[in-house]
Amino acid sequence: MTIYSYASFGYEGELVSVEVDLRPALPGFEIVGLPDSAIREAKERIRVAIRNSGFEYPTKRILVNLYPAGLPKAGAAFDLPIALGILARSGQLINQPQRIFALGELQLSGRVRAVDGVIAALHESSRLGDLPRLVPGENALEARAAGDQKIAHATSLVQAVTILSGESPAKEEGIDTAASESRSAISGNFSDMAGFSDELRALQLAAVGGHHLMLYGPPGSGKSMAAMRLPTILPSLDRNEALETTRIYSLAGKLPRRSGLITRPPFRSPHHTASREGIIGGGSSLQPGEVSLAHNGLLLLDEAAEFSAGTLQSLREPLEQRRVDLVRAGRRAWFPARFQLLLTLNPCPCGNLGKEDGICLCSEREIHRYWRNLGGALLDRIDIRLPVRPVDPQFLINGLRRSSESLAAEVQAARMRGATRGRGGLRNAELEGDVLQEATSLTDQARRELLECGRRYAFSNRALLSVLRIALSIADLDGTGIPSPAAINEAASLRAFGENEFYSGMNLNLKK
Repeated sequence: MTIYSYASFGYEGELVSVEVDLRPALPGFEIVGLPDSAIREAKERIRVAIRNSGFEYPTKRILVNLYPAGLPKAGAAFDLPIALGILARSGQLINQPQRIFALGELQLSGRVRAVDGVIAALHESSRLGDLPRLVPGENALEARAAGDQKIAHATSLVQAVTILSGESPAKEEGIDTAASESRSAISGNFSDMAGFSDELRALQLAAVGGHHLMLYGPPGSGKSMAAMRLPTILPSLDRNEALETTRIYSLAGKLPRRSGLITRPPFRSPHHTASREGIIGGGSSLQPGEVSLAHNGLLLLDEAAEFSAGTLQSLREPLEQRRVDLVRAGRRAWFPARFQLLLTLNPCPCGNLGKEDGICLCSEREIHRYWRNLGGALLDRIDIRLPVRPVDPQFLINGLRRSSESLAAEVQAARMRGATRGRGGLRNAELEGDVLQEATSLTDQARRELLECGRRYAFSNRALLSVLRIALSIADLDGTGIPSPAAINEAASLRAFGENEFYSGMNLNLKK
């Protein structure tokens, strides 16, 4: 019987053949093929699990080879395939199939425990064709999301042997969207906020087009509160997006046990003390970072200027390429990183710059240094930059309130209008070249308005294209079809901050 398993590395990983040899000699157990310590320790777990499951542990020399031998392997997912290989070679697995694919960690009792990366493993195993696939029972919902393959789940070594021997039918798991819904919940609702009409407009546009967004203003102005509620108006993920996102969380070991597809856009908000590896990914085992965990969702950097300059600047490549390439010790791996970046920050280190009843204690040099940490190159990739000011108490109490549900319905309708233009699944913020030109189809008056805004704000070429993308989102949200001159003007005003002076839009109140 040929046994296959899976070694995860980056987003893809590789299939591994588990070869078992028994020969008359002094009893012993060796595992070769570049196993890590977790795999080397498996021989004790497997020996006790086989005995406690009522099988006979062979008193022979056991050699296990994990092929390809030059590929490093890690984790406890090889326990079950190795144990099944030993039972098959010792003749205790009757009516054994010619080939199987198996994953699972064994407890000493023989119970099969859940492992990480099941979706990725099953996706790679599709290259093997039709064969029995065994996964832990706790991973059943996750396995169900992988596709329409015939998958059996086992809660114990005894059950795994029973299934493979044909003594009881394998429980096949098909696709069940309702049972695979993500259990993650988003707290908060925009109905909690009143008097934030400009902010709601900008947040809706960001949600429609997938635009990166920066909110800046004094403490207590509501910028963090608004940013944290943006996930509540985003549409649910489609099936491909849900599979990609769930796969990343599974590989990272962050998918809750007994859960299926992640169907809502992920929302990540790391602390400003997070390291560059924590944000981008890496480490000895090349784990995904926050930019990949936010794939198809949102990455919020609250108090963005407090992050280290190196960490902030490392975001530029993932923002452009929508993926992260990692290299460690000669090994290369990659993870998808198609995320929407949200930045919130104060206008100065003390936070009082531009505050009517506050006195800024920062020097002009300190303010420049504070904003320079963000960097012009990163800021240039932010489409929408919005100043947020504290709301007047009377508007806070009696102002108009809009629920997340009503805002989300408008966002969904706007995205459906944009989808009719045949963009190949790209969001407005991702359109380039001929696709962007065809999608916008500006009138002569709108072209003149775009050129005028470019001269007025001294926009670069990148900024002008950004204005076009925002204007397209405005047209989708308003239902006008193509960007009007008014949409161009509104888009330019949302983009304008930071083109010349970092704090040009603020009321300077510096202590001299």
